[in-house]
Amino acid sequence: MAKKSYKSSAIRGKKRVCAMLSSNARLKRYVPRTMLLSAANLSTMLASYRSVYIKPDVGSLGIGVCKATAVRGGYRLAEIKGRKQYTSHFASIGSLYRHLKRVGKGTMIVQKSIALAEVAGRPYDIRMMVQRKPRGKWTFTGSFARIARKGKIVTNYSQGGRLWTIRRLHRAEGLTAAASDRKYGRLKRISVRTANWLGSKRAGMHEIGIDFAYDRSGRTWILEVNSNHPQFHPLAISDPPTYRRMMTFARSYGRRSAK
Repeated sequence: MAKKSYKSSAIRGKKRVCAMLSSNARLKRYVPRTMLLSAANLSTMLASYRSVYIKPDVGSLGIGVCKATAVRGGYRLAEIKGRKQYTSHFASIGSLYRHLKRVGKGTMIVQKSIALAEVAGRPYDIRMMVQRKPRGKWTFTGSFARIARKGKIVTNYSQGGRLWTIRRLHRAEGLTAAASDRKYGRLKRISVRTANWLGSKRAGMHEIGIDFAYDRSGRTWILEVNSNHPQFHPLAISDPPTYRRMMTFARSYGRRSAK
């Protein structure tokens, strides 16, 4: 990732962002239950949900993300180290927690795991980009679907995920053009609403990348919001018109690279 060298404020910390979204009556329904990692909170979450994600409170590219799942005789942990994924087993929550504290860097969060909708047999989520020119209004500028690499617990492009346009995703799901427009339009509205709300909490923001997901029942979730240098450089190849639109907005607030 290139070093950020332009002016656009950010809201740091996934837990903080979740709290801000949860304070909005129209947005809180999209936020998975999220807590700071502690022995008690890990126990509470695994008692409530069969699997949970453990993530760095501040982090990106899927690095350091873990998924803990209750299984017969204990807990299975899948964890991302660099660009590789490893699996281990623990007999108790105590031993699992001690391992997480040992390998985790800084503050960690534990979040309800969402059983993501799949396409072509692989889970996916959707990144929606909202940007604002100086003294302008928040505007939806583009999106892409991230299709997880087979077996991976994250969808990130840097972790082997594939990028699709939303139209391609919806065609693969068998949606008609009208149904695609309705579904996509709803995400656009939620995206701008989210940017307006978070922008009212932190002055000087010009870009937000929102990671949406659908669960297998079709419910919409906001998994993460990235306001600190969200990347979109792969679109230069996979979706040039969207890339150019995002870069037009980015240049207005001094950003020169999509990395």
